[in-house]
Amino acid sequence: MILEDFITITSMGLYCVYGDFYLDPQQPVKEAVISHAHGDHAVGGNQNVYCTGATTAFMKHRYRKFAAGDFHIKSYHQSFKLKEVTITFYPAGHILGSAQVMMEYKGVKYLYTGDYKIEPDITCEPFEFIQADVLITESTFADPETKHPEAAGEINKLNATNANIMLGAYALGKSQRIIQLINQYCPDKNILVHHSIMPFVKIYEEHGMKPGKYQVYDRKVMKQNTQHQVYIVPPMVFHSYFKAVNVVRAFASGWKNLQQQNGISLYISDHADWDAILETIEKVQPKEVWTLHGDGKQLKQHFAGKLEVKILN
Repeated sequence: MILEDFITITSMGLYCVYGDFYLDPQQPVKEAVISHAHGDHAVGGNQNVYCTGATTAFMKHRYRKFAAGDFHIKSYHQSFKLKEVTITFYPAGHILGSAQVMMEYKGVKYLYTGDYKIEPDITCEPFEFIQADVLITESTFADPETKHPEAAGEINKLNATNANIMLGAYALGKSQRIIQLINQYCPDKNILVHHSIMPFVKIYEEHGMKPGKYQVYDRKVMKQNTQHQVYIVPPMVFHSYFKAVNVVRAFASGWKNLQQQNGISLYISDHADWDAILETIEKVQPKEVWTLHGDGKQLKQHFAGKLEVKILN
């Protein structure tokens, strides 16, 4: 029997009373099961953290001594128990180390996706489709009007200009993917990386994910070379240099509002779009779908009379 209160939303985040743990808590807690290391899913200061090795490395860098009391590193497909709930991680395809969290209790399987994408990305472990009774899915882009273009076609847009490019990308996950894509599809471009992104690139490399050639940003390089340089910067830097001269601006994101007033639109997302969410539901074959991190209304409408969709947020 599916327990409607298996996961509840509290002021601290998503709570599983049957295992007495939180999923991606928003504040420090005693027992935290972390899907991936982005700041809106992983905070510092937890007493016990259960996550993958890469997520541990990212959190320890990001939060330093405030990262957590103890990290309990779990490999994909390795099951462990918190109280009477059996937990297993499966790749989520979002960033390196990102995990779907399978929770089994009294014979019922609840699968929390965290953030995920199902399209190919060689800089992280590919998404795995796992069958479950309840699919707890993100719904960031759960809109029939949203269809992410292929990343290869988007990154090829950079080849349309010889001018230097300032490219905004999230420091963790997106930047490393962009480095790899530019190396693969834009071989004439020289990649310069903002210093704040470098520690994450190094952690990727330490975990065997090699994005390709790049160098740490050097102002002289950009000044002396007025063509074919791509400077990858985090969002704060990108938005603070909105009047930067002699560069074409681009921001890698699935959000339309982040493409406005840029010289190049770069719709590269690390989240599942509408079609990907539908494909995931089809392959997971859940009896119920619970939605998070977005608007699940259109999924509820789409499956009306066919499948129970519950909006948690």
